Amino acid sequence: MPRETRADKQQRASAIIDRLDHAMPEAKIELDSTTPLELLVAVALSAQTTDKRVNLVTPALFRDFPTAQHYARATPKQLEGYLKTVGLFRNKAKNLAALGRELVARHGGAVPTTRAELAQLPGVGLKTAGVVAIHLGSDTAFPVDTHVLRLSWRMGLTSNTKPDDVEADLQKLLPVTRWFQGHQLIIWHGRRVCHARSPECHRCVVAELCPKRGVKVTKPEKR
Repeated sequence: MPRETRADKQQRASAIIDRLDHAMPEAKIELDSTTPLELLVAVALSAQTTDKRVNLVTPALFRDFPTAQHYARATPKQLEGYLKTVGLFRNKAKNLAALGRELVARHGGAVPTTRAELAQLPGVGLKTAGVVAIHLGSDTAFPVDTHVLRLSWRMGLTSNTKPDDVEADLQKLLPVTRWFQGHQLIIWHGRRVCHARSPECHRCVVAELCPKRGVKVTKPEKR
């Protein structure tokens, strides 16, 4: 088989996104929020926790802590009561209190809009900052979470394993206008079809475009 050129890979990457978009036009972020602050908090809480779990705890949290000033005045112990069912809840409670203080002290209580500024906030890494920025429509990025990391490697879109390197590879394959769309679609596909342990290749809309690296393809069980 001839080696895939950069142009070939770019064409294949675009075709993958086209097919995923056709199959899942409703793809969107699955964390509930109504303000930039709620979005930032929800994304920060979602690390090592499902979106469904985050959505169960945020209604009460958002009700009682509607502004950065509220988080700034809170103690980690107070916040822990809202986050007990979320993974790493003690660290996240500390980060939320520190986040509130930082937003008040450096940004007048507002959520900054650039990825670089967001990444400097307590408990907010580059991935979280990228997710928040693209959903605020204030910056461009192709954030790499566990799903994007796994599927990008599995589909042969990258040979790297570090999120920053994978993001750089994906940005070279797709035009900037498709980064947001590509990020969301790959996540949805990873959650619904291309699972970590048992990917359902038999019902995958991009199976013909995927080398299935590291995947042992099995036939679906008869029911």
